[in-house]
Amino acid sequence: MEVTFWGVRGSIPSPGPATVRYGGNTSCVSVRLAGGEIIMIDCGTGARNFGISLLAGAFGKGNGTATVLLSHAHWDHIQGFPFFGPFYVPGNRFTVVGGSHGSELLERVLERQMAAQFFPVQSYRNMGANIEMRAVSEDGELRVGPAKISAHPNPHGPTEALAFRIETGGKTLVYASDVGYANGGPPDATVAVYRGADLLVHDCTFTPEDRLQRVSRGLSSLDDAVEAAVRADVKRLALFHYDQDYSDHDVDQLVVRGRRQLDAKGAGKIEIVGAAEGLTLKL
Repeated sequence: MEVTFWGVRGSIPSPGPATVRYGGNTSCVSVRLAGGEIIMIDCGTGARNFGISLLAGAFGKGNGTATVLLSHAHWDHIQGFPFFGPFYVPGNRFTVVGGSHGSELLERVLERQMAAQFFPVQSYRNMGANIEMRAVSEDGELRVGPAKISAHPNPHGPTEALAFRIETGGKTLVYASDVGYANGGPPDATVAVYRGADLLVHDCTFTPEDRLQRVSRGLSSLDDAVEAAVRADVKRLALFHYDQDYSDHDVDQLVVRGRRQLDAKGAGKIEIVGAAEGLTLKL
């Protein structure tokens, strides 16, 4: 499968000269399976450019089908929903999968951000494409083509965010954004979800120093991301969901510090990369 990053920031878009290399759009990652099936994980402002890329193919002709996985409904993970072009093309079909609180709640959240007071175009219910809302099943599992997908709740301040594990063709991707572990780092049950992943995309909003000042936000530091990768014995760690105020240089330093930490923990075999808009990783 191919994993492409379209938005890697948290909280709010941060375009500008200081974020050119890593990008300033909020969370959006696409996964293309070997059979051509499309999965979009989260729908931040990065979804706009992803949608533009899809319109050049079947989605521009109303023949596209895709699954959208939403980790949670904070704005930086749904801001791009009204601007995802393929949603407006009749004939396209999408299944949007969110938390276990129910598809009706998810529909209300997405509809509300497109209300006339906030959005001048049209509502979610008449976008054009067929959009089915689904809550994650009780066992947290679903299938997309040959891929098995499991969803697992992580603590995120006063709420939860879903981590997704996608397995297909002997390869595993884990997406774990917006997670704030308690003291002691990820619990054993969470480490088991990440175990052996070929690629772990992990929240790295803060430096360890900055996280100490903002613990209540329920987000991870570099230390948390590295600890999760080491304990789960993953093959590659992609840092993700950077604080909106971090420049490209700041993110560079996160990657450098992460490499040093991995080496110090005897995990030199784990690759580390800073997720950046346009970066595609093949598993």
